[in-house]
Amino acid sequence: QVQLVESGGGLVQAGGSLRLSCAASGSISGISAMGWHRQAPGKQRELVAAIISGGSTNYADSVKGRFTISRDNAKNTVYLQMNSLKPEDTAAYYCSSAISTRLSDGTYDTKDYWGQGTQVTVSS
Repeated sequence: QVQLVESGGGLVQAGGSLRLSCAASGSISGISAMGWHRQAPGKQRELVAAIISGGSTNYADSVKGRFTISRDNAKNTVYLQMNSLKPEDTAAYYCSSAISTRLSDGTYDTKDYWGQGTQVTVSS
């Protein structure tokens, strides 16, 4: 019932910029944390940036000062503005959201949902 759809990936030269978007849809009661992760070939998935409902953010050291995460609560959407891209930023990028849904018995359930991933390739 809940779906995350990412967009905005692509091929860019080193030093360029991209903006990723991830929209959540479905029977959503609330969203707390939202984040972006990435996974390069042969490497483990790593957290790139996260933002909680109050607006606090945290970033991986490797992207601080270059990437900015933001969210539009009215649209259930999280963004990742990526500037000064480097070849080592090349990876599949995945968004995640901690989303609450209301169950048939009236209680609420919170789970982590993931998008399908979008490829970012930075050429040198």
